[in-house]
Amino acid sequence: MDAFALLRESLIANLKSGTWRAGHRLPTERELCSQFNMGRSTVRRVLAQLKEAGLITQTVGSGTYVSPQIEQALTGLDGSPAPAASPAELMEARMALEPSIVEMVISNATPADFARMEQCCERAEQADTLDEFEHWDGLLHEVIAEAAHNTFISNVFRLMNQTRSQGEWGMLKRKSVTPERRAAYQQEHRQLVSALRDRDLATAITHTQEHLRHVRRNLIGF
Repeated sequence: MDAFALLRESLIANLKSGTWRAGHRLPTERELCSQFNMGRSTVRRVLAQLKEAGLITQTVGSGTYVSPQIEQALTGLDGSPAPAASPAELMEARMALEPSIVEMVISNATPADFARMEQCCERAEQADTLDEFEHWDGLLHEVIAEAAHNTFISNVFRLMNQTRSQGEWGMLKRKSVTPERRAAYQQEHRQLVSALRDRDLATAITHTQEHLRHVRRNLIGF
């Protein structure tokens, strides 16, 4: 994924997850340039595209804001809202899919992919709110899937992240995540990324399975 697509997907993920709601002021162009390590022209192109899609508004001298019609704009973005799925169904799908792609990730991941994984870990650890942590947590798993460099798998994981933005998942996450559990998730993320970077297949699969079982147990009790 190039810089343009990375920034676009990251901003849209914030909108879909509800981290940024109608009227929320987005970071400045300078802040986005610094956060994503890219030029201002790329940032401006992304913002222009989001504005054209009706997702944001811009006021000279004031800033960039989430559109008051954000829900309608998001629905029109891909033609339909994310399909409804229960947290139990989502976890079942994750348990089946995520360990199964580890071998592809280890075979195909590039240094740039590992750098993005590290960025997601760092942003999650720096997050001030649970919603912000959940965004970077979800994006990490999506980035790992994209490191398989298989279009079908990438699309499936984007759909899974859309499902994570549904209200029931967020409500359960807020109830289940304590500071101690969040710290444990962050450590598990680091262990998984380290195993992937080392191209250690067995350890990476084990870390993936253990992390997902931990999340499932905390989220839905088994």
